[in-house]
Amino acid sequence: MVARNFVVRHNDAQFPVECDTDFGFEVLQYQIFSLTSVLPEDQRILVEDGGHVVTDESDLESITDKLRLVSIQEEGEKARAAEVEKSDEELARMLQAEEEALLLQQYAATGDGREFEQRVRSYVQQVLMYEDPHRQDAARKTVPIDELEEKALVGLAKDGILRPSKDETDHAFLLQLLFWFKQSFRWVNSPPCDKCGGGTNSIGMGNPDHSEIEFGGRRVELYSCNICSNITRFPRYNDPLKLLQTRRGRCGEWANCFTLYCRAFGYEARLILDFTDHVWTECFSHSLGRWMHLDPCEGVYDNPLLYEKGWNKKLNYVIAIAKNGTYDVTKRYTRKWHEVLARRILATETVVASVLSSIRKECRNGFSPEILQVLENFDKKEAEELEREVYLQVDASVSLPGRQSGAIEWRRARLECGFSESNSLSCSSCPVRICVDDHVTGIYTAFALLCSQINVENLSPANFLEVLKMLKDLLMSLKTKSFRNRTSLLELNESQISDKMMLCIEGLLSAISLKRESENNGNVCVSLSGDPVQTSIALPVALDVVNEIMDNMKGNNDFPINVQFPKVNRLSSASVLASGEQLPFGIATSAFDGILSTKWEEPNGAKGCWLIYGVSDDQMYELQSYDLLSANDAPERDPMDWIVEGSEDGGSSWNVLDEQNSQIFERRFQRKTFMVKKKCMSKAFRFRFLAARDVKANSRFQIGGIDLYAKPY
Repeated sequence: MVARNFVVRHNDAQFPVECDTDFGFEVLQYQIFSLTSVLPEDQRILVEDGGHVVTDESDLESITDKLRLVSIQEEGEKARAAEVEKSDEELARMLQAEEEALLLQQYAATGDGREFEQRVRSYVQQVLMYEDPHRQDAARKTVPIDELEEKALVGLAKDGILRPSKDETDHAFLLQLLFWFKQSFRWVNSPPCDKCGGGTNSIGMGNPDHSEIEFGGRRVELYSCNICSNITRFPRYNDPLKLLQTRRGRCGEWANCFTLYCRAFGYEARLILDFTDHVWTECFSHSLGRWMHLDPCEGVYDNPLLYEKGWNKKLNYVIAIAKNGTYDVTKRYTRKWHEVLARRILATETVVASVLSSIRKECRNGFSPEILQVLENFDKKEAEELEREVYLQVDASVSLPGRQSGAIEWRRARLECGFSESNSLSCSSCPVRICVDDHVTGIYTAFALLCSQINVENLSPANFLEVLKMLKDLLMSLKTKSFRNRTSLLELNESQISDKMMLCIEGLLSAISLKRESENNGNVCVSLSGDPVQTSIALPVALDVVNEIMDNMKGNNDFPINVQFPKVNRLSSASVLASGEQLPFGIATSAFDGILSTKWEEPNGAKGCWLIYGVSDDQMYELQSYDLLSANDAPERDPMDWIVEGSEDGGSSWNVLDEQNSQIFERRFQRKTFMVKKKCMSKAFRFRFLAARDVKANSRFQIGGIDLYAKPY
């Protein structure tokens, strides 16, 4: 350990910093942040003499003690005028490049548009199948609608949208439909042997039979089994009705079937044909007020630059095909339009526009003048949006992944792995999120009071387990019911449940938005007491708590019963800001929702990340203890070293409350409690996770749960 005393100059002020070099560069950054309020990611730290930049590779023991801090954000503001000028110059260069590409296209585009038209027309009849009521009805019957509606409303409620509009609800349901489809459809590299289930290898193409042709399977791939030499047929069906049964294929089948699902639920949807061999879906989101990209193969939405930036695709034509016509939407998916133009050589831009316009008129033949006017206005608005989008700057801070679907060898052969296979769909500058977790605190408190009452009444551990099993059976029964009409019976054993225990149980029911209605033959009828979505949010929390208590009691016959979890005085309803998060499921507030299966995941946090927890009522609290819960998988991502700090001024200055090193979580969903020794009134708390368990094999950080407990007053 080497203690260094640095003097950091920032603007016209100087700040003394005492640093233990063993803690490394990131801790130094956070110390500077506590003094200057310049976030670590906005810091550029320079050696005063010489001006070279201090990084995590620098030797903190040997550099000079005089440092200078420059705020990248402030630098950016100073350079904004220059950037505007630079952007104007860049735009001028792009426009010049477009003009040159269009000029060259007159000579390079040798086709008359027939090949382009043929490729587009082959899909026009395809999309009309999505309008068939029989196919739509068959699609709806395969979807767990009640489950997806519940997940959509729960997701909105967790974002603080407790009374969503129809547009918000429809948007949320569409995303849940996408995630469900991603899990229910199967990607096929090579099909398993239909005789023994063994692996197969391609041996070419076969002739389709009548049953395959009936559902558009004119292309049939043949595969030989590596074990029994049986020949397995893999017809590439085009009829989405058949795909509802097979539920397998590659991107063509995925997008074909998913677009049918979108139309079946009333979304304005269209099939997107990428001439560089990919297919996906677009839906119009009334919540966003625009068309939204959805890739069912990847489970990705609203990331149109995924292919150019993430997969490193060299796009040329991206065409939207719907019942109302065909549209060139390439500009939505590129920020390199001048480069794309150079690859569009099937026909000139004038011919492409003419072909699409002709097909569009055919599709709209017979439409009333009123409908035609609405569609034309809609087309004009989208064309204007596409023209603006193509010249937008790319956010270099947001990394997009290479292709995830398909065998790695196949992806590499197509050059679609992107620049880095380790990239993730992550947000580098997270929004401030609000924890919707009052119910978690209520459930913890109710269980803690029940455990306390059990000890007061001298109930044996065996009898207590019976009470817990009774509650678990009730919760499991409620979970199986439709979320809009949950009701079940609490089967009581009069010799076990006293009036005071029953009051504790009723407090638990209240925390889950349930109520006790009537009693019949020793059984209590339990039903919803308010918004069913609140019960949907709280029910999995209560189930996880009762399971955790039961697991902790296994083999423990001591009395009084020692229940370490849950506890009272849990803080809730805070605002949370994190250094990064994994979208859509690993957001920061997932660490506080009380559900074992969720987690906060920081894609680039293995070597350091942070989370700030600001109490909602602006009150001051003395942190007494906190719990950390390991996540569901990947032990290498667990926290190992961290510092907990408190701030009494909302984040301008910080006091170290606790510090932990070399902590190891031995199992998944393991809860560890840490007592806070330093007493300090705070209204914001910061977790600085300095290292994950294995920073060499992993770039990610994750935590399953964080619970903060204040000193009772």
